[in-house]
Amino acid sequence: MRNQARTILDFLSFSERIKRELRHSWLSDGRRESVAEHSWQMALMAILVAPHLRRPVDLLRVLEMIVVHDLTEAVIGDIPAFEVSPRQDAKRRREAEAALRIRDSLDADTGGHVYALFLELETGGTSEAKLVHALDRLEVQVQHNLAADETWEPVEYPMVFNRLSQPCRHDPFLAALAELVEADGAAKMAAAGIDVAAVRRAAEAA
Repeated sequence: MRNQARTILDFLSFSERIKRELRHSWLSDGRRESVAEHSWQMALMAILVAPHLRRPVDLLRVLEMIVVHDLTEAVIGDIPAFEVSPRQDAKRRREAEAALRIRDSLDADTGGHVYALFLELETGGTSEAKLVHALDRLEVQVQHNLAADETWEPVEYPMVFNRLSQPCRHDPFLAALAELVEADGAAKMAAAGIDVAAVRRAAEAA
């Protein structure tokens, strides 16, 4: 029992890294967001959204998946979706290696459970995994919309229009939410003097 307890404490020391790992995302007060804060907001979104979905989901499974989905960033760090670099090219391989390392750092049952969550999300075939993928995309844009417009980079403008609809289209409520988040992003760009129509055309052409 004490060995299992020590394993958990050691793992918590490891997982604390995602509280310190900063994302390419800013809060409304100008502070950069941590990976853990992103996961927390996703979990809150899941609780709020779940009652409105067309088909029920296992909310506990969803929350478990959300909590562990970015644990690999404790090993490889956060890599922005728009980054073009060798580490972006190697991201999926390194995530898979990190997931195995996480599995093996826990006892067999717990490590197997966490690893199964990684695989379910990677495969993306269950209703729960689809919801987590959708919320992952939605949370990013919701937070961008809350941040000051000067924190946005031009490469992020088209992402308002080309990253939300596809993962949300499987459910009417998620699709409606995505439309609102997209509209808020477009309004924010327009208020900053950005040519939204040109950005939309670029997104559609990409």
